[in-house]
Amino acid sequence: MSVGKYLVTGGAGYVGSVVAQHLLEAGHQVVVLDDLSTGFREGVPAGAEFIEGRIQDAARWLDPTYDGVLHFAAFSQVGESVVDPEKYWVNNVGGTTALLAAMREAGVRRLVFSSTAATYGEPVSVPLTETDPTAPTSPYGASKLAVDHMISGECHAHGLAAASLRYFNVAGAYGGCGERHDPESHLIPLVLQVAQGRREAISVYGEDYPTPDGTCVRDYIHVADLAEAHLLALDAVTPGDHLVCNLGNGNGFSVREVIETVRKVTGHPVPEVAAARRAGDPAVLVASADAARTRLGWTPTRPGLDRIVQDAWDFARHGSARGAETVTVAGGGA
Repeated sequence: MSVGKYLVTGGAGYVGSVVAQHLLEAGHQVVVLDDLSTGFREGVPAGAEFIEGRIQDAARWLDPTYDGVLHFAAFSQVGESVVDPEKYWVNNVGGTTALLAAMREAGVRRLVFSSTAATYGEPVSVPLTETDPTAPTSPYGASKLAVDHMISGECHAHGLAAASLRYFNVAGAYGGCGERHDPESHLIPLVLQVAQGRREAISVYGEDYPTPDGTCVRDYIHVADLAEAHLLALDAVTPGDHLVCNLGNGNGFSVREVIETVRKVTGHPVPEVAAARRAGDPAVLVASADAARTRLGWTPTRPGLDRIVQDAWDFARHGSARGAETVTVAGGGA
């Protein structure tokens, strides 16, 4: 890929900041746009320009000098979306509508979108493929699927070259950036909080699933492997085509395997508390990443759970102290 200039929306968040770091390491010019409603200023990698602003106002900054956009700016809490769905429609769908209009006006014709496995809802088969039915069970998943449909229309009507990358369970850390959601809802950082003594025990929701150890099985992918797929997608997209790819290891790890791995990596006890199954939790959720391997030429190089947990543990203990030297431009507010 030739060196270019890219806008990374939501680039102060977990995945967006890691992708921004990978873009910089590949020699690209990076501008991060984030309203810091869920991201962190210190998460913006050194060398990136930073604009504090909303995606709804992207037209203020997008111009023909950009070679593309990588779009991560979205609210992503499933539970919150159920009780406050309008927040998700306004931001995730309305914000992307404004972003696509700004790209069209500026003549920026390349987009990689952060989509999600939540677009599928309850799996009808395992592993999940891109041709499986999409029936999201939350407003969050529905908002992401709506954006996927919007992007398809933009490609067909206006020649946008785009990819939607549907994540499964992203974990690990890279370059001083890791998970720190508030509230935290992801298994690996929650178990690490127990190992740190910040939480008394980890709840295991259901121990009688039809899996080898009775607990749910999920597909975990290292955030750095995920980031590398985004750079490959920038090269793979073609005008008028909307490429949709699952990103996962294709292998699943159970809740109990995650807990045991945390015990091994950290050397700390991790007490468990048995809890009832949660409604809507499928027994197994694993991706087929064949399309990403074929269309993007992507192969995860950090598939082991030990490596994912070790990197997440290093971040949990040390966090980010890199003090990014970025340029802040006032804009739009949160």
